[in-house]
Amino acid sequence: MSLPLRPRAGTPGPVATGGRWTLIVVCAATFMLLVDITIVQVALPTMQRSLSASFPDLQWVISAYALSLSALLLTMGSLADRFGRQRLFVGGIVVFTLSSLVCGLAPSAGVLIAARAVQGVGGAALFATGLSLIGQDFSGRQRANAIALWGATVGGAVAVGPLLGGVITSSLGWRWIFFVNVPVGVLTAGVSLLRVGNVRDPQATRVDLLGLATFSASLFLLVFGLTEGSSDGWTSPTVLAMLGSAALLMVAFVLVERAQRRPMLDLTLFRNRSFVGVSLTTFCIGGGMFALLPFLTLYLQNYLGLSPLQGGLRLLPMTVLAFFVPLASRRAVERAAPGRVLALGLLLGAAGLGLMQLISPGSAWTVLVPGLVVTGLGIGLANPAIARIALGVVPRERSGMASGISNTFRTGGLAVGIAALGALYQQSISSSLGQSLGHTVPGLAAAVAAGGVRAAGGHPALVAAVGAALNSSTKELFLIGTVALLAGSGFAVMVRARDFQRAAAVSETPARVEAEAVSA
Repeated sequence: MSLPLRPRAGTPGPVATGGRWTLIVVCAATFMLLVDITIVQVALPTMQRSLSASFPDLQWVISAYALSLSALLLTMGSLADRFGRQRLFVGGIVVFTLSSLVCGLAPSAGVLIAARAVQGVGGAALFATGLSLIGQDFSGRQRANAIALWGATVGGAVAVGPLLGGVITSSLGWRWIFFVNVPVGVLTAGVSLLRVGNVRDPQATRVDLLGLATFSASLFLLVFGLTEGSSDGWTSPTVLAMLGSAALLMVAFVLVERAQRRPMLDLTLFRNRSFVGVSLTTFCIGGGMFALLPFLTLYLQNYLGLSPLQGGLRLLPMTVLAFFVPLASRRAVERAAPGRVLALGLLLGAAGLGLMQLISPGSAWTVLVPGLVVTGLGIGLANPAIARIALGVVPRERSGMASGISNTFRTGGLAVGIAALGALYQQSISSSLGQSLGHTVPGLAAAVAAGGVRAAGGHPALVAAVGAALNSSTKELFLIGTVALLAGSGFAVMVRARDFQRAAAVSETPARVEAEAVSA
């Protein structure tokens, strides 16, 4: 059977041909990006020992990537609409692949963090264009099916990532978790160049550089301030200055966007209640669920003493369900109100994190199983629902912007969540150790946060105090995540069916006019 021809640049390809290849490359790139995140989480304790990294270093290995994603997603969405989604998609693959190679060769934590930040630049281009590429080539039921498969890919990446990371880290070493991206990136870029059309928004104009500068600086100062707050103190003039500047820059960003004719962030989208609801919900799941996974990994390896492979295997009750639920529930979910599906997913996630709070100093890993199962069900429902709503409540020609905003809230929640949870985690460990030991040991809390029980040096009394501190601190993070997901479920009910109908009507009118002009 002959392969479908590449669609002509600037025009959407046929759903049955070009759409097939679009879906393949988008899912492949999404899988690569998300597997990379979950693999890194599993490998964090090994990286810490190999590079002698501090606890803030471990936070920045993930935060640097998430921060670049969040800061650039909106700009990448605008660039995709202006220059074409396929071009930006391929460029993102190239940057991501090359920076993955540098990550694998990194001789120090500083180099690794810098390479991860560059990796996030490429990832931003891929995230900003992935869903919009699906949106340009699919419509109606076929779009719903494509998004369901994309959601299954997200779940599959979550499912395979910890196990694959454990296998690679235990057998080949942590550096190979980055090296595996190279052949995948080369193949995906080649197929994209040959088989995916380059559709753009003809009304898109110049890049909003002032908006990019104010938004990026605001987000960076917020994450940096939260990360440094646990060590420098929340009343530190430096920390207060960073957090205050972050707030002022965000206000400046909003003012800049209001003055733009074609802004990086189209504020008019937030007049749509459904879009506001899904955006806030996405932020909550990023900060309340996905930001917790690195700390769950630290608990399994640094507290329970499991290897990377053993830790990855213990996460399968959650990750496997996150993969299979979108596939198994696809038909039922299509008939249900998207907002209700999203709210249900968040409620299940909150219930799962609530069950995980049953851990105690003497409990085995099996006490986490009920919570992992319920959380996996929630993630499996929420991921495709977020994509369906974000694309479904805006006109198709603004899908690049909508995709960028949706992923900005997701990765922004991840970056802010890791920084905030990391600060609370280290502060909680310090408080617990102070109560157990009766005095404060300088630097001990940071050492325990990064290295776990090994930081106790084998001293029985100190081992007991460290174990109790890790257990209580992890439980506090589960509680915070539960509250965040409950808040997200409340935002999800803001989604309305009529916003889907209005967006579909707006998208259908230009398409009908163009079809009539062609037939004439």
